Amino acid sequence: MNSSEVSVLRQRINTLEQILAISRQLNSTLEMRPLLLRIVESARDMTAAGAASILLVESENTLRFAAFCGPKISVLKSAAVPINKSLAGWVVQQKQTAIVNDAESDPRMYDLQPHSTVRSIIAVPLSFGSQIIGVLEVLTHQQTHHFTPSDVETLETLASIAAVAVQNARLFQQNDWIAEIVHEIRTPLTSILAYADLLERPQLNRELGQQFIQIIQQEAERVGTLINQFLDLAQLESGRVTMEEKILSFPAIITHAANVLRPRAAQRDMQINQLCPHELPRVTGDAQRIEQVLLNFLSNAVKYANPHTTIDLVCQEKDGEVIVSVTDHGAGISAEHLALLFQKFSRLPGSEKHATGSGLGLHISRQIIAAHHGRIWATSALGQGSTFAFALPSRTNSVPEQP
Repeated sequence: MNSSEVSVLRQRINTLEQILAISRQLNSTLEMRPLLLRIVESARDMTAAGAASILLVESENTLRFAAFCGPKISVLKSAAVPINKSLAGWVVQQKQTAIVNDAESDPRMYDLQPHSTVRSIIAVPLSFGSQIIGVLEVLTHQQTHHFTPSDVETLETLASIAAVAVQNARLFQQNDWIAEIVHEIRTPLTSILAYADLLERPQLNRELGQQFIQIIQQEAERVGTLINQFLDLAQLESGRVTMEEKILSFPAIITHAANVLRPRAAQRDMQINQLCPHELPRVTGDAQRIEQVLLNFLSNAVKYANPHTTIDLVCQEKDGEVIVSVTDHGAGISAEHLALLFQKFSRLPGSEKHATGSGLGLHISRQIIAAHHGRIWATSALGQGSTFAFALPSRTNSVPEQP
């Protein structure tokens, strides 16, 4: 064995030792966020890449960036990627690794960053059994750097370990979700049983009895709403929901949504202002689902913003997208809470003071917008109010909207 062969063997042993150490670390946690971050950091370091990322399959049509490390890719945070128009999607569909040495000329590249200088990419499927649950990518911005077959082998080995760890974390989250569902339903059921018991007391006067009946009805409606949301989310996450593909009339959608919430806003002396031009690029989608997202935004604004303020509902075209935003002039949300808003069971700060919800509304909204190949986000600062917005890609140039 010559010196070069010895060097290759040593490098191979070193790589295997690193993978073994990483495997132990990945198996030591069931928390998804630190787990994903450790995977991308390991992928970047072991291949000498400039950056790395993980995209997880969100639905049959969409992948979403779940973790990343490296410069120039912060724009990818929670970004959605269509499966049928991206390199990562190709990896999912073909169930095989993609190696790109000239990203600029590869037609499979999805242009999330118009001025990106990405040169080389390895994209490896995260496979669990026969199922592809995501894609692990490493990339470089250096024109002179190309990944080697050894890098590909290393990344594929890491991906096989990572897929098992991610699936274990998902099962752990699922158990937590079931426990949360039971807790959410148990709370109103406890109230119903308690007030039903009070109604049986012979000394109870009629006026108080009517109040108890009203509370029971409200709590029963709450249980129904919770169950519907749980079922809705399960269908959205499984990809079993079919979205309509019809031309959306944004003036009609925002007017109807605003009219639904105006009586509730008036109770807090709040005004909903709406602005939407009648000429917008043509966008297709499911009007009922888009209105569902908008109603969630408006409902949160009415509940959590300060009374005696205004809510601005705006629709506009920008850079080939139609953007719909809801801005309130309330207390605002801290950066810490802002990063968690679209997760399951996440509630807005101060929600404890208001009528309780499931904490699923914004997460369901994100699923709906992802199914439309759009973007959803929130911006806020303490003391400066909040803006919740989504953007849907246009299909053609500007055409008149129907009023």
